[in-house]
Amino acid sequence: MRIDHTHEPDCRSWVPDATGHKTFPLQNLPMGVLDEGGGRIVVAIGDYVLDVQAALDLGYLSALDHAAQTALRSSRLNGWMQLDAPARLQVRHALFELLKQESPAQRHQLQILRERNDSLMRLPADIGDYTDFYCGIHHAVKAGSLFRPDNPLLPNYKHLPIAYHGRSSSIVPSGQPVCRPRGQVERENGPELQLSERMDFELELGVWVGPGTSQGTSVSLEQAENHIAGYSLFNDWSARDIQAWEYRPLGPFQGKNFASTLSPWVITADALAPFRRSAMQRAKDDPPLLDYLKSSQDQAHGGLDIHLDVHVSTALMRTQNLEACTISNSHAQHLYWTPAQMLTQHTVGGCNLRSGDLMATGTISTPDDSGNGSLLELTKGGSTPITLSSGEQRTFLEDGDEVIFTAYCARDDLYSIGFGECRARVVE
Repeated sequence: MRIDHTHEPDCRSWVPDATGHKTFPLQNLPMGVLDEGGGRIVVAIGDYVLDVQAALDLGYLSALDHAAQTALRSSRLNGWMQLDAPARLQVRHALFELLKQESPAQRHQLQILRERNDSLMRLPADIGDYTDFYCGIHHAVKAGSLFRPDNPLLPNYKHLPIAYHGRSSSIVPSGQPVCRPRGQVERENGPELQLSERMDFELELGVWVGPGTSQGTSVSLEQAENHIAGYSLFNDWSARDIQAWEYRPLGPFQGKNFASTLSPWVITADALAPFRRSAMQRAKDDPPLLDYLKSSQDQAHGGLDIHLDVHVSTALMRTQNLEACTISNSHAQHLYWTPAQMLTQHTVGGCNLRSGDLMATGTISTPDDSGNGSLLELTKGGSTPITLSSGEQRTFLEDGDEVIFTAYCARDDLYSIGFGECRARVVE
């Protein structure tokens, strides 16, 4: 999380319009994979992407060691994620030098740059395993209040980051439609098999595992940040009616496993160094943390200063050429547990992690209703519809509705960086 010359706000790029770009300036340099020839690693810069393999073929990035160059020639980012934190930082430094103003790479602009809007992206890495945490405390309280009004938070919530193991095979890249799932739904005369009528989104961050761990070992909180390669936006789709019938006693199953949507860009941990903040303040009457989840460094700098927004576009809005309607503005400061605490908890029992494994934070909502991270909260369990800019009302998602997540970090004394979009349209 070291701030260095790659975070200087005055640094300029030779790439057209990249300097001062609100989403992908020179100071960001997110990693992704182009859906071409089985996969090709690229870096977003302004309105373009850098073809990393083309740059390597022209002799650029030659200062990187063999392991790093091999990782960058791969069809996925797993090899780059496997590099240790200093090696990933060296990759960032090399990319920064290649793209900054007066770099000799400018003369090969036509060979190494592509327009980003013409680039079809795929999942950034092969995701071996996916774990969904439940670290947004305001979502936990609001959702819990719908089912347990007198005791919305379960007794363990403030003692450890709780999670369930999700389904990695149904994680899809941004832009791919999501089919409305079919499942058992509770009815007055018994359950029925039907299409879900209460389909919902959940606003989350994805946390990418960097270097893997060995089975039987654990990662201390002090070392956990070294095992986090970067972050993406994550929509953990939910079928609330299927989920309500099936979740007791073992928790999420078919109400969750039909799809999750992931944004294409990995915002590196190094890029986020200027946008770290203190962890969420624990209340005075909260239980004390066990030592393995307690660190003054993590409490001071383990939080994330990320603004999160949810937008919805309906079929009618698109017909009328209306822009997507913003329905929620949240912030990562409302995570009760830090990403480092999540990773440490994941390994404390000896569970091994692999490079490219994905952890999701859980739904991130604000204390008030301005930043609810799901329709379950926005509509009070479906009892109070929300009205969109088109005049349409929603309790849950209808076919043709498109959900778009965006996120950004900004400081007045620096610059802003963005995450790109995480979007998907609901279809039957």
